[in-house]
Amino acid sequence: MRFRPCIDIHNGKVKQIVGGSLRDEMDQAEENFVAEQDGAFYAGLYRSYGIRGGHVILLNAADSPYYEGTKAQALSALGAYPGGLQAGGGIRPENAEEFLKAGASHVIVTSYVFRDGEISWQNLQNMVKAVGKERLVLDLSCRKRDGDYYIVTDRWQKFTDVTVTPSVLDELSGWCDEFLIHAVDVEGKASGVDTELIRILERHKTNPITYAGGVGSYEDLYRLRDAGENRIDVTVGSALDLFGGPMKFEKVLQICRE
Repeated sequence: MRFRPCIDIHNGKVKQIVGGSLRDEMDQAEENFVAEQDGAFYAGLYRSYGIRGGHVILLNAADSPYYEGTKAQALSALGAYPGGLQAGGGIRPENAEEFLKAGASHVIVTSYVFRDGEISWQNLQNMVKAVGKERLVLDLSCRKRDGDYYIVTDRWQKFTDVTVTPSVLDELSGWCDEFLIHAVDVEGKASGVDTELIRILERHKTNPITYAGGVGSYEDLYRLRDAGENRIDVTVGSALDLFGGPMKFEKVLQICRE
């Protein structure tokens, strides 16, 4: 289990938010933490520890008045750690190259690939053609409804008709290098990991998977390790001391490396 750091940027600032509260209307979100430092500061910190494979996420829509400020923060972070971070949020074939040239190792895509409630195989093919399978991460972040986990798009606001299952992961695995999956219902709440979802993810044996959502204690890391059979990587956000939480950064690294 590897620790995958995060730099979430909203309204031009590094933040930790409650995932389910994000709204494009008036660029609203319930905030857990707003950093005084910029994205480049956190990228430099992660670089100093040699931690690779984290993600920089732009949480504003492209038509938001805050988007350019958010994008500038993201590009600055990528430049501070070339090849060490992935970039996501509004990525499409026509803008992916800008983020890769800025230093992203991979681009992360959801909304472009999941259109009108289903998988757009044509869009997925376009994305792979633009950046290559080896530089593509598919974000299958999901929310639970009627007992199943449905992939959500547009900054976690819109439900698709596609559920997160081992067969869906297997079907998509040939089109990407990794999966990133936020458990949106617990994202930003530090209320415990979603072990039911983790057990679904664990059944996929091919591509690396990073899980994010609900980690609030060191015990949660052990729960994730057990449920994911020590193969699923983890992101810790609001609970991390870097973002005002109680979990010590270096102890989290130690547990993940055990």
